[in-house]
Amino acid sequence: MTSRGGHVRCLLGGTFDRLHDGHRDLLEAGLQAASHLEVHVTTDAMALAKDHRIQPMEDRMAAVEAALRNVRDAGWSLHLLSDAFGPAPSHPTADALVVSPETRTGGEAINRKRIEHGLEPLALIEVAHRLNAEGTILSSTAIRNGSMDTNGEAWIRSAWREHVMAMSPAAEAHLKTPSGTLYPGPEEAPEVAMAAMLDDLTSQDGPLIAVGDVTARVMLEMDVLPNLALIDGQTKRVALDVGEEVNVDAFPFRVDASSPAGVLTPDLLTALEQALKSDAPCVMVVDGEEDMAPLYIHLLAPLGTMVIFGMPRQGLMVQRTTLAMKERCRTILDAFEVQR
Repeated sequence: MTSRGGHVRCLLGGTFDRLHDGHRDLLEAGLQAASHLEVHVTTDAMALAKDHRIQPMEDRMAAVEAALRNVRDAGWSLHLLSDAFGPAPSHPTADALVVSPETRTGGEAINRKRIEHGLEPLALIEVAHRLNAEGTILSSTAIRNGSMDTNGEAWIRSAWREHVMAMSPAAEAHLKTPSGTLYPGPEEAPEVAMAAMLDDLTSQDGPLIAVGDVTARVMLEMDVLPNLALIDGQTKRVALDVGEEVNVDAFPFRVDASSPAGVLTPDLLTALEQALKSDAPCVMVVDGEEDMAPLYIHLLAPLGTMVIFGMPRQGLMVQRTTLAMKERCRTILDAFEVQR
């Protein structure tokens, strides 16, 4: 791709976390505008001051480089950005700057500084936001918060809000491949695996979610109050004995949902959305079974969420919500059968 904008050197700065289609629009606009595009990527110190969930600088720069190479092999360079303006106010050879609607005021401030320094102002090349079907802006913040993928699409299919989704042989085949970190421990002493898991939980990037009565009860017994606990009054599909129930009074907020065994219901999906938006720890009491709820939880939850559930005769499984985990859950749910 060659420049069609007639500029010599164009500047573009940003964090470029979870590189998405809006980022690609900015990069392509810069490549089209000038013979050479300088992309300045924020350092970890600058990025993490904004949000601790932002990817490491090496990962962000690698994603930007891959996107640039996908357009053309030369005529661009990567640099570090350690302050709000970077080299733009005093850059001697730059003549253009790519901005978005929200960063245009920053571009105008840069030009005022350039004029003060006796330099020509930069041509501001404004690139519109990429919008999804609902008209929501595609952004790294929205991706980190779990509401959309890197193409701007919602993780939740509209059909799942309207129909009961039933387990199918294809979906079951996906689920047979474990995903997550297993903490081994004897079934009769679940606190062993729980203690090992909690010792490793040094950096929690998002909500802590306990799925299952035994998992929730043991967590509470170890003085850990999860942000959300899903219980159904059973273990291995057998009603809990008296004294083994979860103390629901430990949670300031309660939500009830219905989801029979082997299916996922719109009612469960709606209740999970409500629970995940709660500012206070919440217990969800499910009439039916909660064991497949993590599929919806990962799709609704922000990146960094930790989902904990028991594995019969093995211990505890810990799953972290990542883009890869969200993709896995969506793939599995796409294999479910629509009932009604």
